Amino acid sequence: MCGFGYVYREEEQYQKSDELLKLTSSNELLERIRDKPITEITFVEGYTNCCVGIVDIVNSTGITAKLVNGQLCKYYSTFLNTMADIVRDFGAKVLKNIGDSLLYYFPETSFTDKKTAFRNVLECSLAMIDNHTALNQKMYNEDLPDVNYRVSADYGNILIASSFNSSIEDIFGPTVNLCAKINSIAKPNKIAIGGDLYLNVKDLDGYDFDLIKTYSSGLKLEYPVYSIIRSKVKKWF
Repeated sequence: MCGFGYVYREEEQYQKSDELLKLTSSNELLERIRDKPITEITFVEGYTNCCVGIVDIVNSTGITAKLVNGQLCKYYSTFLNTMADIVRDFGAKVLKNIGDSLLYYFPETSFTDKKTAFRNVLECSLAMIDNHTALNQKMYNEDLPDVNYRVSADYGNILIASSFNSSIEDIFGPTVNLCAKINSIAKPNKIAIGGDLYLNVKDLDGYDFDLIKTYSSGLKLEYPVYSIIRSKVKKWF
């Protein structure tokens, strides 16, 4: 069986009884659905502002097409669990893997005065890039191809949801969607952050930000997207 650790969810098996099959052709099933309380997904609270991050493999379709099943499992599990370990180190919560990407968020950034929490967002993103060589050494040791990836992060409104059958949270909202959109703007093994996150971190020491481009969407017209690297130490001699 192919497992990705805690970011992998085992496929559930659904079986319909003869009784249920009969109901599908009658109004009785519709009445049952209508009268049944909806409790599977519940939203913890209203909108809250938090930082969201996504790390996504570059050109995974072409790479994984050449891998057999056992290699494919190892390739994804090595990448996803390495990234998840880094995420946890900086106080973020891993939510789920979406195909070959990992979604996570930083609960402490709901307090905008906690600059350490926002610094952790940047340091987490940079740590992922810093570990590129070490991660590919793991891939090499397992006779797997190199992996390249992009990291994106942004700040804004999210809705936090919980499932009746799972302890894992999920998040929804425009910030999640926008973070996914701007991910492709980053160069391979680089970082892209949205303008709303930039406004909260631009005065932090130790980083250089450059405007990559502006992104247009139905929600934000001409939304700025920035790259980030650590500031180079200036030598005065």
